[in-house]
Amino acid sequence: MAIPDGFSKILQRVGDARVMCLGDVMLDHFLYGEVTRISPEAPVPVFRIVRDTLMLGGAGNVARNLSALTAGSVFVACVGDDAAGREVARLLAAEVGVEPRLEILGDRRTTEKSRFVAGVQQLLRADREDVAEISGGAAEAVLAAVRAGLAECRVLALSDYGKGLLTPALLAEVLALAAAAGVPAIVDPKGRDYARYRGAFLATPNRAELAEATGMPVSGDAEIVSAARHLIESCGIANVLVTRSQDGMTLVEASGAVHHIPARAREVFDVSGAGDTVVATVAAALAVGGSLRDAATLANFAGGIVVGKVGTATASLAELYAAADAADGGGETGKRMTLDLARATVAAWRDQGLAVGFTNGCFDLLHPGHVSLLRQARAACDRLVVGLNSDDSVRRLKGPTRPVQDEHARAAVLGALADVDAVVIFDDDTPIALIRALLPEVLVKGADYTVETVVGADVVQAAGGRVVLARLEDGFSTTRTVARMTARRE
Repeated sequence: MAIPDGFSKILQRVGDARVMCLGDVMLDHFLYGEVTRISPEAPVPVFRIVRDTLMLGGAGNVARNLSALTAGSVFVACVGDDAAGREVARLLAAEVGVEPRLEILGDRRTTEKSRFVAGVQQLLRADREDVAEISGGAAEAVLAAVRAGLAECRVLALSDYGKGLLTPALLAEVLALAAAAGVPAIVDPKGRDYARYRGAFLATPNRAELAEATGMPVSGDAEIVSAARHLIESCGIANVLVTRSQDGMTLVEASGAVHHIPARAREVFDVSGAGDTVVATVAAALAVGGSLRDAATLANFAGGIVVGKVGTATASLAELYAAADAADGGGETGKRMTLDLARATVAAWRDQGLAVGFTNGCFDLLHPGHVSLLRQARAACDRLVVGLNSDDSVRRLKGPTRPVQDEHARAAVLGALADVDAVVIFDDDTPIALIRALLPEVLVKGADYTVETVVGADVVQAAGGRVVLARLEDGFSTTRTVARMTARRE
């Protein structure tokens, strides 16, 4: 079973998304260590630092999440002329698909947040920042960058952390520019005055922010909906998506429609940056024509993924695809993939130092010979991708009476096997295009071939990979099985 149509269309096209992100960028400094004793100098724990890492935070984490989804973005923000600002610029330049347009302000300090983490527990956060509102030349420079980039973007994401970039005056001009360009604006809001976001297409407050902005109770579904409708009516915001932690999300649309979306997180380790993930996912989904409800549901999956990780994390396209697939009950592990998704997944596996293997076939009626081939293939690598001939391809190769099972059924059976990590359906007679796209480290076929006759062997070997010929299990063949079944019926 494939994932729902709306999700599938979004995920297959998300690489075409183009989003402008404007907001407060910061540098997240994570210091990991352990606490084994209390200081003799004061009744405080002694934190021994084992390692530390620097990441993009605030609006920068929205850009990171867009990059993880393979979506492109134009990123507009201000940084100080300092070490933290230069590190922000370096990190942005390293994110694939992100086009940074940073305004460097000599009289401003780049926001830096240092988090001290023991195990999975955050012990302390220390902030360095300047929250004065920008004005004058700095504001004009930001507006010029927005004007220059907005025409090439489909959605505007505003990430407001209250650090002085998104002033009421700047917000009014930016939202007017977006409206004139027909670009919907999504706001991750801050503070009590949501009237400053008038004209926005969507606001994404969490439950506490909704309570602060409206002064209304927000403990249950009905109260959440009432408060969200109050924002829509009083502040001129078209739609409101309320993130509710363990209770999921509630989307209240301008039409009056209400959707309660249940939580998807299996275990919560760290909620740092989860709101950034939600904004990025909604923006990317809307940018490729997804409905607001589907965009919100995918964002809910993405939020559930990142809170299960430690630190300011992202949700990859592969993780999001698997979460959407599993939620629909199709292929419990979400192993069926498009070529674009498989390419992204293989790249992520390689980033983890894993060797990728590939084999292919029709796999019409799965038998012990198939199982043996797949087991040997998986033993030769860390992750195994199976190329599966489409129904049309099987008919051309095997005749008009085949396949016995359609491609969806065959993909579902393969996906249920522990030795298979991904299934990609291809429509050609051979998988050569698929092999060239994925460039596996290991190419596996049965021992009835020679290395010279294996399709794609030259491509894999030229890239430094190897070909493995798996031993065959005598007496097993789909063609023979079908023939026996036909003979018995006759």
